[in-house]
Amino acid sequence: MISILERLMYEVSNLFLPPVLLIIVALFFYSIVQTGVFFAEMYKRRQNFQNYNTYLKDEINNEISGYPIMKYLSNKTFSSIEDIEMFTFKKLENTSLVTRVTPMLGLVATMIPMGPALKSLSSGNIQGISDNLIIAFAAVIFALLTSSITYTITSVRRRWYANEVKDIIELQKAKNESA
Repeated sequence: MISILERLMYEVSNLFLPPVLLIIVALFFYSIVQTGVFFAEMYKRRQNFQNYNTYLKDEINNEISGYPIMKYLSNKTFSSIEDIEMFTFKKLENTSLVTRVTPMLGLVATMIPMGPALKSLSSGNIQGISDNLIIAFAAVIFALLTSSITYTITSVRRRWYANEVKDIIELQKAKNESA
C-alpha cells in the first residue's frame, strides 16, 4: 500500500515539472519587462522632479508623470490616507509577489529532477544524472535571478512611494493648519 502511494506521488510530482519550468521562464521574462518599466519610471521621475516639487509647494496641477501615488491623489479627491496606502500596496503587489514565489518554484523545480537523478545514480546512468542536474540548477538560477530583479525593483519603488505618501501627509497637515 505504501509503495503504491510512494510511486503515485513520484509520478504526480514529475507531472509538475513542465508547468513549473514554464512559470519560472514566464516570470523571468516578466522581471525583464518590469526592469524596463522601472527604468522608464525612473526616467520620468527625474524629468518631472521640478514639476513634482512645484506641485508640492503650489498645488498646481503640473505634469507629474512618474509619481503614481501623487498622480492618483491629483485625479481623486482625498478621502483618507488608508486609501492611498492601499493604492500603494496594490502598485507594489505584483513584483512583491513574484519576489516571494519564484524562489519557492525554483526549489520545486530543483527537487523534482532530483528523484530521477538519484534513480539514474542507482542504475549507474551518468548521463541521466547529468541531464536532471542541469534542469535542476538552471531552474534555480532562473528563479533566483528573477527574484533578485523583482526584489530590487520593489525595494526602490517602496522607498519612492513611501516618500510620496509622506509628502501627501505633509500636504494634508498644511491644508488642515491653514484652514
